[in-house]
Amino acid sequence: MKFSSSVAAPKAMISITGWKRRRNYALRNNPTAARLPSVQLQATGVHKAPRVFRPARESEVPMPEKRTIARARRDARQGKAPSTQAGEFVREEMHHIREGKHGARSTKQAIAIGLSKARRSGVKLRPPAKGRVSEKARRSAQSAYRKGQRGVKISAKRSRARVKALRREGHRAASRAALSRQARSSQHRRGSRLRSSAARKAAMTRSQRLRRR
Repeated sequence: MKFSSSVAAPKAMISITGWKRRRNYALRNNPTAARLPSVQLQATGVHKAPRVFRPARESEVPMPEKRTIARARRDARQGKAPSTQAGEFVREEMHHIREGKHGARSTKQAIAIGLSKARRSGVKLRPPAKGRVSEKARRSAQSAYRKGQRGVKISAKRSRARVKALRREGHRAASRAALSRQARSSQHRRGSRLRSSAARKAAMTRSQRLRRR
């Protein structure tokens, strides 16, 4: 039995080699093609190299913004509750969804992302008690709180993966109607006594603001 001395190259290798040969030939005949954009390069018969993985820029990594952290620290200096400090991170998350940086599956998910950011940034927002939320969400909150208090650095690789997944979601979670529905449903779960105490507290802080003016 005779074996052929020439071994066929894989298709991917042939296509890359052919692409390089066409590019080099076109650039030799037309040196200005190296500065042309992709659309004009295709007209000259040259195609740019296939897209490869590009690490995300610092702006694409979903770290809390400096002004958000500054607002949370100001709230802490003023003696405001940890939930108020965490509200700054939820507010930032809603702004990101409205700006189109990423989406969210629901308003609850967007709020949970903001609270997780707050815990990872060191806000002393305790995880929910057992039975209040699902066990998976409680363990996630415990992990974020523990790492935030220890000062563990946020993984940029996981942050990029999170943003990539959230970009596939919609942007209705941060609409006024969605936020209003979430507020009403949360209000009904709290009970009349808690709603009354929250209203009294809001009236007190409002009068303090007016006195400062």
